Amino acid sequence: MAVVGSELNPLRVAIIGSGPAGFYTVSNFMKIKDVHVETDMYDRLPTPFGLVRAGVAPDHQKDKSVTRAYEKSAAYPGFRFFGNVEYGLHIHLDDLRRHYHQVIFTTGSPFDRNLGISGEHLEGSHSATEFVAWYNGHPDFADRQFDLTQENVVVVGMGNVAMDVARILCKTHAELAATDMADHALRVLQQSKVRNVYILGRRGPAQAAFTPPEIKEMGEFEEADVNVLAEEAMLDVASQTLLDASQDKNTLKNVAAVQAYAVRENQRKPRQLYIRFLVSPTELIGEAGQVHAVKINKNELYMDDQGALKARATTAEEIIPAGLVFRSVGYKGKPLSDVPFNESWGTIANHRGAITNNDGSTVPGMYTAGWIKRGPSGVIGTNKTCAQETVGLMVADLAMNKHFQPTDTDPAAIEALVRSRQPDLVSYADWKKVDLAELAAGDASNRPRVKISNVNEMLELIRS
Repeated sequence: MAVVGSELNPLRVAIIGSGPAGFYTVSNFMKIKDVHVETDMYDRLPTPFGLVRAGVAPDHQKDKSVTRAYEKSAAYPGFRFFGNVEYGLHIHLDDLRRHYHQVIFTTGSPFDRNLGISGEHLEGSHSATEFVAWYNGHPDFADRQFDLTQENVVVVGMGNVAMDVARILCKTHAELAATDMADHALRVLQQSKVRNVYILGRRGPAQAAFTPPEIKEMGEFEEADVNVLAEEAMLDVASQTLLDASQDKNTLKNVAAVQAYAVRENQRKPRQLYIRFLVSPTELIGEAGQVHAVKINKNELYMDDQGALKARATTAEEIIPAGLVFRSVGYKGKPLSDVPFNESWGTIANHRGAITNNDGSTVPGMYTAGWIKRGPSGVIGTNKTCAQETVGLMVADLAMNKHFQPTDTDPAAIEALVRSRQPDLVSYADWKKVDLAELAAGDASNRPRVKISNVNEMLELIRS
């Protein structure tokens, strides 16, 4: 038998998840000229690209242009896409061990963390992920309902996702209709009665997780003003001292933008956006089972023993009337069958991408990359270096013969097995039929694309 990774005996790699980390795994392998690799990418949905399709805001089309690079990876001779195939249902770890030398899990962090406060169960309380997936046309969320007859909405969190949710709620129908937002969401948002949107952050402007482009964009609405309280825009002494020392460019830009909003004249536009700092929700107040208001505490910052700035509550409280609440305070991964998982972190247990057992020893042949490896941090491009690190380990382990010992590496064998369990397997060529149909519908309506949000509709189009 030829050496694994040679032309006669290619390294066979299964990639579970087709988001950025999955495609960057393929592109990083493509750069290694002395190892012949065949990659099979699996995804539960018929569509590839993960959060680039279902998470990036529809009014941020430039961010989605990264899929052009993924298209190049998909054209790699040893690449195959197995869409509409779910790990743990249609394919299992034992199957992967029999047919591949290595497997890498790039399944992301699909779950929102809870606020952990009273009233979170009330009607009108949602995760930001639900809303984002709904307006982006994710098949699992297309039928969700959000009561946009409410005039006041609270968004808890200061990351880019929280900014996206608030921005979508503040934009006009004309602004949204030029995007690839799902049609069902466009119809509902066109009838929106939302007038006041509140974004809540527990720390100050210097600790906010949004990026400079996101906070800058909040001041560019056609029909919404942005409001920041002057006292909340000012930095405390400790924050200012740390910022002066670090001179972090992004933080400096964020603080400058926030402080500019604090002195900006309100134009009395139809909608008002309030960005609040140093506040934390302590209770969702209900009325007849429905969110009616949010109780918040004012916070102050203090330096802990390790030199980190943390927030603690003061005695000052406030009530914000709101019939709709979205939480965006962190994300965690989903445990996968037969894969070691760190519950506290919400990630696959790993060391630099090599999956580890409870005792810290690595599991030969098993790897991870992306948010499920490191947690929900960074931007899309961060996954490139993350995958590069893991692929480096995979190649090093290959040289030491540390991998699965598959009994059948014939690519046709695993495809036959998967098709026997999931006859509606979607290949990359099948996906391109959906892609082209969406693009054509977009051209006809002067939009980037018109998404198909129903799996059965996708399958019918593919069959036709």
